[in-house]
Amino acid sequence: MTDANVMTAGAGPSRWQAWVEASRPFSFTASVTPVLIGTVLAMIDGPFFFGRFLLALIGSLFIQIGTNMINDYYDYVNGVDTPETLGPSQVIQRGLLTANEMYWGGIVTFGIGSVCGLILVALCGWPVLALGLVSVLAGYYYTASPLSLAYIALGEATVFIFMGPIIVIGAYFVQRELFTLSSLLISLPVGCLVTAILHANNIRDLQSDKERGKQTLATVIGRNAACWELAGLVYGAFVLTILLVLLGYAPWWILLTFATLRHAIPAVRIPFGSDKVEDVNAALFYTVKLHLEYGVWLIVGLLLSLLFS
Repeated sequence: MTDANVMTAGAGPSRWQAWVEASRPFSFTASVTPVLIGTVLAMIDGPFFFGRFLLALIGSLFIQIGTNMINDYYDYVNGVDTPETLGPSQVIQRGLLTANEMYWGGIVTFGIGSVCGLILVALCGWPVLALGLVSVLAGYYYTASPLSLAYIALGEATVFIFMGPIIVIGAYFVQRELFTLSSLLISLPVGCLVTAILHANNIRDLQSDKERGKQTLATVIGRNAACWELAGLVYGAFVLTILLVLLGYAPWWILLTFATLRHAIPAVRIPFGSDKVEDVNAALFYTVKLHLEYGVWLIVGLLLSLLFS
């Protein structure tokens, strides 16, 4: 083997890097942000328990990683994701991990998240078990048979519920050991924006999903209606934010989140103006930035309300 061949052979990602790619670290804000929001809301109402917070954060993160890996596995075996598909980690398609390794990697990470959840059950009670169990099941059956929620146009609904309200109220519960209406309501705009990420992804992949027989909300209602749905999710989050303040369920400090309109506007405008995959992919990245920065400003606003209350 020549020196050039050795360099080429060694140029690929290491096994560790392959597993990191398979976990999709760019998506972690979807599980980390709502845990932080629920925890800060709980801090406003009482003492802070760092250990419980850490267990909730790690548990939520590993359940998401498990969902990502099982999602990639079933999308691969069902022929939904190919080397030409944009979006997923592509570690199976590039030969970095086998499909079997991806599957069992997902099961192991679900297990780690579940262990964190069981410790919290011992500390906080059975409601954590209920929330954790349905979260793991939703993550696994997001693409796994027989439910395959993402293949029957239920992906957006699943993501909204489990990456918005469930995580926020769960993080609040492990601190205060009760559920509140305010934590549920404040989770709604977060749910809207994380769902907007998936919906923009599905608008981008609308044609390829149709060709592969994958039913998403975008393929069912059509491109134009899907663009309006995206607008509703994005701008609906800001309408909800105003209502939360006006109705007294959130401090006015959270209006700082309106700084993220600079991402919201192009996220909605681009899909209406172009159906090119590369253009809609740019809109998708705007939704990712929007969700991340909205979450940051929401947390900052809640902390400021705690500081000046």
